Amino acid sequence: MKVLRTPDSRFVNLPDYPFAPHYAEVEPGLRVHFVDEGSQSARPVLMLHGEPSWSFLYRKMIPRFAEAGFRALAPDLIGFGKSDKPTNTADYSYEKHVRWVTRWLVEQDLREITLVCQDWGSLIGLRVAAENEERFARIVVANGFLPTARNAVPPAFRVWRAFARYSPIFPIGRIVASGCVTKPSEAVRKAYDAPFPDRRYCAGARVFPALVPTSEADPATPANRRAWEVLGRWNKPVLTLFGKNDPILGKADKALQEHIPGASGQPHERFWGGHFVQEDRGEFLAERILAWPAMAAEVGTRG
Repeated sequence: MKVLRTPDSRFVNLPDYPFAPHYAEVEPGLRVHFVDEGSQSARPVLMLHGEPSWSFLYRKMIPRFAEAGFRALAPDLIGFGKSDKPTNTADYSYEKHVRWVTRWLVEQDLREITLVCQDWGSLIGLRVAAENEERFARIVVANGFLPTARNAVPPAFRVWRAFARYSPIFPIGRIVASGCVTKPSEAVRKAYDAPFPDRRYCAGARVFPALVPTSEADPATPANRRAWEVLGRWNKPVLTLFGKNDPILGKADKALQEHIPGASGQPHERFWGGHFVQEDRGEFLAERILAWPAMAAEVGTRG
């Protein structure tokens, strides 16, 4: 496996991202980066990003969770952010991403986790939670889902998958901006571009849409269906906070609410925001999560 590491110089003076880097190996020679703010003894809030973003997406939320007394953790998925980047798309799979996140989580010995996930952070995070129930206390899903190849694929997703595979250019910052209802500044767009100095670094971002299980034959489909069955018995609190202007996942909250017992009676909300709701409404999301009755009792609690 050929692996690249983005030079540290690419991450100098990013706007509102003052966080010290932390690293851990998820397999020999493959290093994941993560933000780790707040007390090590506090209850963890685990924030998982999607494609083609990185932990920078959570920069508006990380300080608020830490200030409220939680341990705020935001890893960069392999292939993204400051984490290592295999250069061959064949080195990525849904199963590997689940395994990498699980290994990191177990190595950190995280328990009583509040999972906050979006986009591929949900595809991975909901699998990890279902397969490691004992480590998770509650889940917040923002513009995400767990695909089981039982529903039709939206046309907008098919367009996105084709673009990621065939487009000669892959402008990360502009892609993130196109999924927002706000207009990110040039400095913010450049921060999303920072992990990807050239096309060699983009294999992980390019291949992600192709890894979404959309058919019975997909290798991830059986494991996702098992995880979906677990979520169908999940009685721990689950909250959905969705940007309603998302053309692909803006209405995916309904199926989660109907399927997961722990979502019953929770203060779910759809609000003004795009696919990258953390970019559009990060402070708002953090406030809603901290005010959630299932979460509010934990504010200021030390582990």
